[in-house]
Amino acid sequence: MNSATSLPPSPPRNGSMTSLLAGIIHDAQRLLSQQIELVKVEIKEDIRKTLTGVAFIAAGAGLLAVGGLLLCFMVVYLLAWAFPGLELWVCFLIVGGALTLLGVTLLFAALRRFQSFNPLPEQALAGLKENLQWQTNPR
Repeated sequence: MNSATSLPPSPPRNGSMTSLLAGIIHDAQRLLSQQIELVKVEIKEDIRKTLTGVAFIAAGAGLLAVGGLLLCFMVVYLLAWAFPGLELWVCFLIVGGALTLLGVTLLFAALRRFQSFNPLPEQALAGLKENLQWQTNPR
């Protein structure tokens, strides 16, 4: 039996094991920094898309408000014309009450929708959290 084949391999010399561990730590730190950078990029992209959407919503809402206001006045005067016995203030009350009820309903529906929305990049944050846990407690 050859004694060279029965002995376990000796550890590498000249600090190779230390350099290997240092390389592993360096790679883990690099991975962590890359994941942090990925989260930053995803958040910036989400913010950019959100701001673009908000700009379109604001422009549309402004035009809708002006058009809606003009249509409301038209409906008030249409009611006053169609029912000559109604006072003008009653026509304003009818149209204003109907629009207020519709507006409150739409606001509650929008609030429910926004409560289910999560703007954070969940997958990237989960990977980052996993790597942070590994670096603080590598078992």
